[in-house]
Amino acid sequence: MTKSNKFSFYVVVALISLAAGIAYKSREMGISTPLSSTDRKAGADKFFGATLTGLDGTPQAMSQWRGKIVVVNFWATWCMPCRDEIPELIDTYAAYQQKDFVILGVAIDEIEKVTAFSKEFNINYPVLIGEFDAFTLTEAMGNPQGALPFTVTIGRDGTIADTHLGRIKKKQIEEIITPMLQ
Repeated sequence: MTKSNKFSFYVVVALISLAAGIAYKSREMGISTPLSSTDRKAGADKFFGATLTGLDGTPQAMSQWRGKIVVVNFWATWCMPCRDEIPELIDTYAAYQQKDFVILGVAIDEIEKVTAFSKEFNINYPVLIGEFDAFTLTEAMGNPQGALPFTVTIGRDGTIADTHLGRIKKKQIEEIITPMLQ
């Protein structure tokens, strides 16, 4: 390999590494997707009109949580940032579940894997199976990329208050829901 080919090779490797680092960091930091007020209402309405399956195989109408502050976390067992945020979601739910607040985990995965994962992590909030149909919900709620994890906060008024693409932390959720709990 000539010197100029080596240099070109190293430049390409450096650019690929830089792009991968930026993609990873933006996913770790999270990205909010801007939605119009019409889209905020329409996305929440689509969610509340959906029925997903609980871990026990029972259909669950999302409308049962209308009127509460709802944090919907779309995730999968194979998604590492999803796995990383689960303990913080568990802590958040434990701290606020008595305040007209619910976290719903919508797994885009197989029920057997999700059930085993939920038991292993002692998930204390409702977990539902969205399978791949849940991607249409994520798109309607502000995630056209279909990337995971994706978290949506819906206010008591039935409108999307916040969307977060990437790993979310307890502090970030608290910043969103604290004014809503007043």
